[in-house]
Amino acid sequence: MRLEIDNWRWRGVPFYLRSGKAMSTRISEVIVQFRSPPHLMFPLPPGQTLESNRLALCIQPDEAITATFQSKVPDKEGMVLQPANLEFHYREAYESTPLPEAYERLLLDAINGDASLFMRDDEIERAWEIIDPFVSANESDETPQPEEYAVGSEGPACADEMLKRDGREWLSLCRYQ
Repeated sequence: MRLEIDNWRWRGVPFYLRSGKAMSTRISEVIVQFRSPPHLMFPLPPGQTLESNRLALCIQPDEAITATFQSKVPDKEGMVLQPANLEFHYREAYESTPLPEAYERLLLDAINGDASLFMRDDEIERAWEIIDPFVSANESDETPQPEEYAVGSEGPACADEMLKRDGREWLSLCRYQ
């Protein structure tokens, strides 16, 4: 699904969502791909292109944050760039501390009366305002049915085609064990 926010700050910025059952991996991640600058201060060598910087928030199963950015390769003549990563992984940072599972933490917070990790009612209502039109359209006889895909695949081919039409591709910057 491609969504857009109709305000001055986010106008023209696409938000792509992909979800499915029985796909090749069970992951939850958010990747923010920043726009490349419209003007480069230094010319790149012939054939080299500038990759966009990215920020990946890995939610499950490996809670982590990864920043991918372009860095100048030292001691090279001219402007030679190469992607570099900054990574933080909870499991590596706290190897001796057992990390609770998502529902384990949520249930403990509910028992203790801590609602800080729960959505507020206005957030839930807004989420349904976004999803309700899709649910209603899907219940119509005129709506095309979702494309089927093989168990263990990356999902339906139409998801890749949608991004390809926009000159993009699905990425996964988080590493999973």
